[in-house]
Amino acid sequence: MSTAVTPNDGVTTGGNPTANVEMPPAEVNNVDANKARAEELKSQANEYFKNKDNEKAIKLYTEAIELDGANAILYANRSFAYLRQEAFGYALNDAVQAIKCNPNYLKGYYRRAGAHMALGKFKLALQDMELVAKRCPNDKDAQLKYTECNKIVKKMAFERAIAVDKQEKSLMEMCRDLESATIESDYEGPKLEEGKVTLEFMKHLMEWYKNEKKLHKNFAYRILCDVEALFKKQPSLVDITVPDECKFTVCGDIHGQFYDLLNIFEINGLPSETNPYLFNGDFVDRGSFSVECIFTLFGFKLLYPNHFFLSRGNHESVNMNQMYGFTGEVVAKYSQTMSEMFTIVYNWLPLCHCINQKVLVMHGGLFSKDGVSLDDLRAIDRNRQPPEEGLMCELLWSDPQPQNGRAPSKRGVGIQFGPDVTKAFLAHNKLDYVIRSHEVKDDGYEVAHDGKCITVFSAPNYCDAMGNLGAFINMKGNDLTPQYKTYAAVPHPKVKPMAYASSLSLLA
Repeated sequence: MSTAVTPNDGVTTGGNPTANVEMPPAEVNNVDANKARAEELKSQANEYFKNKDNEKAIKLYTEAIELDGANAILYANRSFAYLRQEAFGYALNDAVQAIKCNPNYLKGYYRRAGAHMALGKFKLALQDMELVAKRCPNDKDAQLKYTECNKIVKKMAFERAIAVDKQEKSLMEMCRDLESATIESDYEGPKLEEGKVTLEFMKHLMEWYKNEKKLHKNFAYRILCDVEALFKKQPSLVDITVPDECKFTVCGDIHGQFYDLLNIFEINGLPSETNPYLFNGDFVDRGSFSVECIFTLFGFKLLYPNHFFLSRGNHESVNMNQMYGFTGEVVAKYSQTMSEMFTIVYNWLPLCHCINQKVLVMHGGLFSKDGVSLDDLRAIDRNRQPPEEGLMCELLWSDPQPQNGRAPSKRGVGIQFGPDVTKAFLAHNKLDYVIRSHEVKDDGYEVAHDGKCITVFSAPNYCDAMGNLGAFINMKGNDLTPQYKTYAAVPHPKVKPMAYASSLSLLA
């Protein structure tokens, strides 16, 4: 079985169930013509896929499926393209359809395993990988993937089993012994002043990181302890007051792109009490400088606790961190213990922010039921891993759609919500509009739902592949009219995205 990152073009091992049904010659010719055209479209789609243009690839795979709907390969290929777009729900549906079309087509099980892994359903993923391994006993790659998947499932099961015990111990207790380690005499990096973050420390830290150096673990542990204590004091919905004529900046996903984060500060100015920021989740994963991003953001939160704000995204979670690189990066740069500490801190991140009682900002989107109030959001018990349903889940995972109503999420988690849902929610809570992130946009932002639902995404050329601009939003306290600033990606050291990710992140 091929496991290359390009879609499968091989002949399936199973037959078409309609192959022996006799049809009139004209219909046979029409079917043959459709299959030939579908094959052409698949070849074109594969080229777009290889060039990482997943949107065009999906469009062409879809056209091919309309012509040859019993072709398992087409569904499996489109499934992989959806996986790249993080449309895990659609990817799962296509993998299931590929298996229905041809139960002997192993790539279908492989793709279903990938979707299940992305959705955190690791036992289901392992079942599919076990099937593939048993059917391909001489395929070394299949055996390796199964072994790796099995290890991950056992490791995660063990971690879940002991998670409660770990979290009974406070972060401060975990830090106590660790931060007593000696600071080497040759360490010339940034140092906390009397245990506190200062502006000088932050400037030194960013320059230190820019030169690909590491913050000493003593100071890293102290930042984690202090920022957890700060987050624990905040509600799930944080109210922000922006005075008249004062600027406020909202940024979207950063995803470990540290050098683009520095560029935001270069364009828009460093955070300060007169230049406040809100970063709207997904600080880490995919980009391979996530450690640098998160300590920079946590440092500014400690320096300006009332003028620098951070919302939780769907990637501030154990499953996503395990799959998409953050856990691997923290372990490589520090330790497994520190990755566990991050999990505790992320559980305390606020879920959303309300600016001047008029603009609600969350990472994902709105809800599967009507009548949700801001007080309902304030009441969420957030100190946990994101659940698979409910208000917390939907704040982190949902997406807007152009048509009215609600629909199942393309991601397999959360919902999709239309303009009527947005309008009703705003009216119920006397809000002007919502800002969310969570989705790559070509221009770095998108205005939808009659201007009432704005997406902002701040990671340009996402994963060094998408070619998109990044953006952030400026507004002033007296009118809150959004102003959009876009920018291109800047160079970074030659460390590829996903360098620390699980080898099974997409089961490619």
